Amino acid sequence: MKVLRLLAAGALAALMLSGVPASAAPGDELRWAVQPSSAKGPDGRAAFDLKGAPGQQFADYVGVSNLDDKDITVTLYATDAFTAADGAFALLTAAERPRDLGSWVDLQPRQYVIPAGKRIDVPFRLTVPANATPGDHAAGIIASVAGVQTAPDGKQVNVDKRVAARVYLRVDGPVRPAATITSVQAGFAGGGFASGDLTVTYLVRNTGNVRVAGTAKIRVRGPLGVGLGGSEDITVPELLPGAELTMTRKVTGVFAAGWVDALVTFNPHSLEGQLPGASRSGSAWAPPWLVLGALAAVAGVVLLIRWVRRRRRFLEHVAAQPA
Repeated sequence: MKVLRLLAAGALAALMLSGVPASAAPGDELRWAVQPSSAKGPDGRAAFDLKGAPGQQFADYVGVSNLDDKDITVTLYATDAFTAADGAFALLTAAERPRDLGSWVDLQPRQYVIPAGKRIDVPFRLTVPANATPGDHAAGIIASVAGVQTAPDGKQVNVDKRVAARVYLRVDGPVRPAATITSVQAGFAGGGFASGDLTVTYLVRNTGNVRVAGTAKIRVRGPLGVGLGGSEDITVPELLPGAELTMTRKVTGVFAAGWVDALVTFNPHSLEGQLPGASRSGSAWAPPWLVLGALAAVAGVVLLIRWVRRRRRFLEHVAAQPA
């Protein structure tokens, strides 16, 4: 059930970023949408994006549309957002108590019956606490529909399908946009006699108090700093303050040169603009079979030449002896 709830909310994040209302995915038995609205209906906002001082109040509306041909009953409420392990914008489960922006939204769980093809515009207030910390806070306003689904084993399972609109709030005060890479691990798997694949896993962390995103890049170097390959730019999704994200990328065709280093560089940005980059490296052992084979061949040739010369001198010495 928890997985289904998170998927229902997370799958709509991309839709909301593109400026369209979040709605239940195609194929669901019921279809509904959630979006910022007004007393007269939706106003074109992709998300609730607010800025204010501690103690300030905001009055707003959330619209919930029934896109189906039959009546639906939705439960409307707000909760905190977080960055999921896959980098998605995720929301707490219904059983978890919000303690940040979700608790500042005056929307206690309440059921609404929405006729087929109709929309309701529900007013709410958001009050910024006097002790709210400066920076970005995130939440979601959820419209959930409870139902029953048949599991693969044939049992009936209660599910809670959720659709949400994002809420962002920037609290006035000092902002500290910053991000870093806290660890890099590398592992080499030989794909041939001379080269293989280097799998690089790194941890990106938002160490500031505002949202950050950016791009990362991996460069692989061998002894004496010789370049052995790298990756294209890797998109790092939006990270909420304090969020950590583990990312993995495979660099193929890396020459097996012994100890190789994977240097990961992260170039973050926020609403304030481009931020100072961060970099960190990790090492892996790439068995240099080709190099070792070449050295062994050279050593063999040298030994053979030395043996031939010694043999020749010996034979010449024997021939020079008196009969």
